[in-house]
Amino acid sequence: MEQRVLGIDVAKETLDIALSDGVHLNHGQFTNNQKGHEQLEQWLRKQTDSRVHVCLEATGQYGDGVAEYLFAQGYPVSVVNPARIKHYGNSKLRRNKTDKADAQLIAEYCLREKPAIWTPPPARFKDLQALVRHLEDLQAAKLQESNRLQSGVQTSFVVDSLTSLCDFLDEQINQTKKAIQDHIKQDEELKHMQALLVTIPGIGKLTAAKLLGEIRNILDFQSARQLAAYAGLTPRNFLSGTSVHKKSRLSKTGNANLRKSLYMPAIVAIKYNPIILSFCARLSESGLKPMEVIGAAMRKLLHLVYGILKTGRPFDPKYINPTQAFS
Repeated sequence: MEQRVLGIDVAKETLDIALSDGVHLNHGQFTNNQKGHEQLEQWLRKQTDSRVHVCLEATGQYGDGVAEYLFAQGYPVSVVNPARIKHYGNSKLRRNKTDKADAQLIAEYCLREKPAIWTPPPARFKDLQALVRHLEDLQAAKLQESNRLQSGVQTSFVVDSLTSLCDFLDEQINQTKKAIQDHIKQDEELKHMQALLVTIPGIGKLTAAKLLGEIRNILDFQSARQLAAYAGLTPRNFLSGTSVHKKSRLSKTGNANLRKSLYMPAIVAIKYNPIILSFCARLSESGLKPMEVIGAAMRKLLHLVYGILKTGRPFDPKYINPTQAFS
């Protein structure tokens, strides 16, 4: 029997699907909620007796529900970095950009590339991610309202309203920070991993929580380099022939939340983390610009995070090659 794959293009409210065996193609659309997930699974059972390989892009929380539901029903599920699908589409000279066409492209990619099977993260990591992302949303809202308050507005009602709103957001931020730490304290594994991470100069308890929430299960990554690629912190080179030699830049194709969580810790680590301090000093001496050095520090810091979580040993500045063994 021919292998069948199901490509799913995920949107907030809908799921466009393409079922393919490489020759025949069936399209459909379902609502992106529990009822729609059940209807999709019923539709799949009518189409074939075999377990279809399901593939979708890693689009954040919108795709989590259908991925987890179909996985629970016994379907092999792959959750793929959107950049891979995009590059695959470019290689096919794809011209159409519709939800239906995207679902078909994902199915074609799955048939050809046979991506690795995904496993849902443990609930503790998923809940932690939800908490830290909620905190970031609250902090962004507080910054926005504070900027409005400081913009020169003088109408008393507006000033009072903005002040009250900022006070409310401050309260919510403090409560969420406490909820994050309470969640970690109630789970021995999270508690242990946070304790390991805070031994790294530059990483505090809140940053450790953000990293654990975004990385989720460290065992999902085979190397520090793979984790850095997931965060979009790998260099992107521009070389062609003898005439094109542009400076390397961060790929920024990956988890933006994880990348953002490392920026300020990297700034601190450049000053106080002995491994990263000496590493960045060499980079500066070689002519790298400040932002390039910070990007390299973020990547190095993530390598340290990987090594420490993998080995279960706290940070040791005297350990000669703490990250090379995991690259």
